[in-house]
Amino acid sequence: MDTLDFSPLFRSSIGFDRLIQLADTATRLDSGNGYPPYNIESTGENAYRLTVAVAGFAADDLDITVRENALLLTGKSKREEESKRYLHRGIARRAFERRFQLADHIKVVGASLDNGLLHVDLAREIPEAMKPRKIEISKGGGATVIDQKAA
Repeated sequence: MDTLDFSPLFRSSIGFDRLIQLADTATRLDSGNGYPPYNIESTGENAYRLTVAVAGFAADDLDITVRENALLLTGKSKREEESKRYLHRGIARRAFERRFQLADHIKVVGASLDNGLLHVDLAREIPEAMKPRKIEISKGGGATVIDQKAA
């Protein structure tokens, strides 16, 4: 059994479409060839760094796009001079496209290219409306909201 059928969950749940689609996507086999290699590291409680090995690519050859909780990295190398004759060519400069699903409230805060490594810094930024807030318990009947701001 290679795939799981999530369709019964769609019939009995409301508002979990994205979660079910993420689970469905995660169970599919990765058709990519693993190029370019990458690391994902946690740099703080709500901070992450994606590091992609892009040897031979200049900043102009790379593109970073964020759309609907998806991070898309693409690389297109410009044509090299025909006059170069390689005896061995081990540095791959082929075009690539890498997709990463981002959790809710993950934002790209910066990117840099250093020594053939593309670093993409990400942070979880939870909106004020979703953060916990203190509710004061009043004596004698009614609850009082301490902090009620427009979101």
